[in-house]
Amino acid sequence: MDRLGRRPHQARLMAETTAATGGPTTVPSFTDVADVTTRLRDTGYLADDATATSTYLADRLGKPLLVEGPAGVGKTELARAISQSTDAEFIRLQCYEGIDEARALYEWNHAKQILHIQATGTRDWDEAKSDIFSDEFLLPRPLLRAISRSEPTVLLIDEVDKADVDVEGLLLEVLSDFAVTIPEMGTVAATRRPIVILTSNATRDLSEALKRRCLYLYIDFPDSAREREILASRVPGLPEALAAELVRVVGVLRALDIRKKPSVAETIDWGNTLLALGAGESTGGAGATLDDGLIARTLGVVLKHRPDLKTAFKELKLG
Repeated sequence: MDRLGRRPHQARLMAETTAATGGPTTVPSFTDVADVTTRLRDTGYLADDATATSTYLADRLGKPLLVEGPAGVGKTELARAISQSTDAEFIRLQCYEGIDEARALYEWNHAKQILHIQATGTRDWDEAKSDIFSDEFLLPRPLLRAISRSEPTVLLIDEVDKADVDVEGLLLEVLSDFAVTIPEMGTVAATRRPIVILTSNATRDLSEALKRRCLYLYIDFPDSAREREILASRVPGLPEALAAELVRVVGVLRALDIRKKPSVAETIDWGNTLLALGAGESTGGAGATLDDGLIARTLGVVLKHRPDLKTAFKELKLG
C-alpha cells in the first residue's frame, strides 16, 4: 500500500478525473433497520428506532449523516459503533477553530522535498517537479485518506460546528463529488463511498447548503428507561436499585441551570465509581441506595465546573 492506504493499482487514480470514474460506488453494509439495531447492540451501542433508521439510510443511500445534539449523548460513539459493526476503517477529522485545508485534506512535506532536491543535484524544474510532487512527499489528512480507500471506511467529521464557515465550503466540495483535486498531481476520486458521519453540538448554525447534502438526526439525552439499559450494559455489576437511583439523580442534575449537563459517558463513569467504592455490597445489592454522603463525595465525576457543583449541592440539599 502507499501512504494513502491504496493498493498499487488504486494509486493510478491520481491521474484520473472525477468524470472518468463515473462516481464512487455505494456498497451497503447493513441489510435492514433491524440489522443495524442488532449489530450496533453487539458493539455495546443501544440505538433507538430513529438512530437505527437514519444509520441504515445513510449506509443504503450513500448520503452523509449529520448528527446534532448535546455534548455527551453518543454522537461520536455512533460513528465508532458503525465502524466496529461493519469491520470498517475508522477515520476521524476533529474540527476546531482555525482548522484549514492542510489539516483536513493534505499538505506537502516541504522539508523532505527540499532535501530531495539538494540530494539529486542540479536539474531543470520540470524534471525535479515530477519527483517531489508525488505520493512519497504527500501528507494525506483525514478527508483525502477516507476517499482514497477502496475498503469499507467510516469517516467521522467531529464537531463540525467548531470549524470556521470557510471549511464548510471545502466539505461541500468533498461530500458532493467524493473527489479531491491536487493541482500538482491530478484528481483523487473515491471508488467506494465511505459512510460519513458529521456531528454538531449546535454551537452555531450550519449552512443550508451543507445540510441539504446530509440526512439529519437529532440525539437527545436518553429517557430514564433507556439510560438504565445503557448502564446495565456498560456497568453490569452495578445493583439494579442503585443504577435506578443514579439515573434518577442524573436526571435531576440535567434539569438544573448548569453550565455542562452530565453526559451519558459520565453516567457510566459514575456507575463505575460507585462499583469501585463498593456501594451496595453490604446489602448484596438489594435495597442499595445512593445516599447524600456518597453523592457529595463523588459528584465531581459528573460535574466538572465549580459553579455547577455549588448549584447541585444547593438544589440537592447536600449541605
